[in-house]
Amino acid sequence: MIRWLLWLLGGLLLGGIVHLATVLLLPRTATQDAYTRLSATAPANSIVPLPAPTPDDAVLPFMDPAFATAVCRYDLADGPLKLRVPVSQAYTSVSFYTRAGVAYYAINDRAAGRRIIELDLMTTAQRADVPEDEEVTAADRLIVESPTPTGLILVRTFGPEPGLMPMAQRALAAARCGTQS
Repeated sequence: MIRWLLWLLGGLLLGGIVHLATVLLLPRTATQDAYTRLSATAPANSIVPLPAPTPDDAVLPFMDPAFATAVCRYDLADGPLKLRVPVSQAYTSVSFYTRAGVAYYAINDRAAGRRIIELDLMTTAQRADVPEDEEVTAADRLIVESPTPTGLILVRTFGPEPGLMPMAQRALAAARCGTQS
């Protein structure tokens, strides 16, 4: 009886280890991640509006139909990126993701405190090359350091009701994402 219990306990332990290893390794082996799916439709360093999600089809997982969404697939190899997003009347958020899908920074219209969310995105090495300007304070210039040279920026604006969705889409259409000159 004890021998059967030990075999059962060993089998459960081995099954748990295999299950945990599979769950942890699966995201690293997936070939159709968000960055890869968006690379066909979104050129690097430009904002592209995403179509509204439907129950059968969504470009990204867990998209909310009450939000108008745009994406900027960035590549910092050519230099730092300048992002300018006008704030909509309801709610606007900007989220930054690495190439692997790890979120590393987010800001919304309430935290920005302005009518335009404006920031510079650069790698740590590019940030080290930026000269220190005593006249420009940290509040005047928001600099975000990217842990990877490529990734995604998701911009979302809220349409509180279906009739206000064009207002949210106009705010996204005015957003700009491009390399600094």
